[in-house]
Amino acid sequence: MAKVMVADDSESIRVLLRDVIAMGKHELVAEAIDGQDTIDKFNKFKPDVLLLDLAMPKKDGITILRELMPKNPNLKVIIVTANGTEKIISECMDAGATDYVAKPFQPKEILEKITN
Repeated sequence: MAKVMVADDSESIRVLLRDVIAMGKHELVAEAIDGQDTIDKFNKFKPDVLLLDLAMPKKDGITILRELMPKNPNLKVIIVTANGTEKIISECMDAGATDYVAKPFQPKEILEKITN
């Protein structure tokens, strides 16, 4: 069972991901609504997996990756976004993301990536 954090400015996406995490019997440790909230809650709750949207207020997902990964090299970050051009996804992977899921997504796809 993984400790999972969700970072997305969309409440409906957070609710959907919360349900998916519960279906997989993983533990949701925190939800964040913007980039700075993500950093603050990450440092407090230390999740194993971060489901991270790229387009958020205050700090975007790539900035968050660049801030978190050097201090947390074992963190698994799964980018969950509708803004996934090949260039952006490549940049995220270079910054330390583990995987990527395009919105809209299937719950099974998210669960497989958390489990892996």
